[in-house]
Amino acid sequence: MRDDQPPGSDITPESLYLRRREFLKNAGLFLGTAAGVAGGLLLLSGRRPGSITSAVPDAGAVAQPVVKAAGEFDTLEPRTLYEDITTYNNFYELGLDKADPARLAHLLKPRPWTVTLDGEVHEPRTVDIDQLLSWFPPEERVYRMRCVEGWSMVIPWLGFPLSALLAKVKPTSHARYVSFTTLMDPEQLPGQQRAVLDWPYTEGLRLDEALHPLTFMAMGLYGRQLPAQNGAPLRLVVPWKYGFKGGKSIVRISLTRTQPFTTWNMAAPEEYGFYANVNPAVPHPRWSQATERRIGDLGRRPTLPFNGYAEQVAHLYAGMDLRKNY
Repeated sequence: MRDDQPPGSDITPESLYLRRREFLKNAGLFLGTAAGVAGGLLLLSGRRPGSITSAVPDAGAVAQPVVKAAGEFDTLEPRTLYEDITTYNNFYELGLDKADPARLAHLLKPRPWTVTLDGEVHEPRTVDIDQLLSWFPPEERVYRMRCVEGWSMVIPWLGFPLSALLAKVKPTSHARYVSFTTLMDPEQLPGQQRAVLDWPYTEGLRLDEALHPLTFMAMGLYGRQLPAQNGAPLRLVVPWKYGFKGGKSIVRISLTRTQPFTTWNMAAPEEYGFYANVNPAVPHPRWSQATERRIGDLGRRPTLPFNGYAEQVAHLYAGMDLRKNY
């Protein structure tokens, strides 16, 4: 077990790195590059985002009025720059390097788009994304985001609580978990042409985790429509868990009786648990999780249990061994 810190730049899990090299050697796949550019969007947060824009075609300001969150869950830490949030991403469906998602974002078309809500629910349905978004007044939530690789951000998301969406379909008494499935389309997501993960990307939560008021469905950030590289048109945000729990470009949400399979847990169960709660006392097999590098800052800072949300969520895991159930 290594206890030294990961490098301050990217960290790609070793198993993926080796498979990536093998794939490039054998297949020689070349992914072209292009800038994802769309019309300028109005910032509802009052902060200029810089030159990076959403890859949503004909994008505009969010149509609904933004309702600022009451602030009970917001962090007061400085927000990460929009440019950093939208150009430093893990989204392997759009490439393995941090810069790939922004360069290839134009390939992902978030309209037309539907989301299927099914499984252990009384009212299953498949709904157009714009109809779905019209159901909820958008809220801004300023959350810390901690990546399992040892870096972090503070992101002002725009969206709505997942609990509000689940209430629409009325879970049955048998529902215990929520499974999230993301888009499978190698033309829009050329990274899926590489067998680095078992596509499509899937994630899951216990039902009580999904219903917690912190658990959020994001459809924007910094008061703008969600850029493709950040998971447009709809992504999951669970701020007390490592970032890989936040599935991007979601097309299906299913309630299940049993614990769903999740992509990273299937790929490397000794490294990535189902729960993936931020725990500085449990190191990754190849690096410590005790500290993190906040993007835009120099140096490192201590990582907080549950990413600083212990007061709100620790009770969900009362009696559990958080080293075993990592």
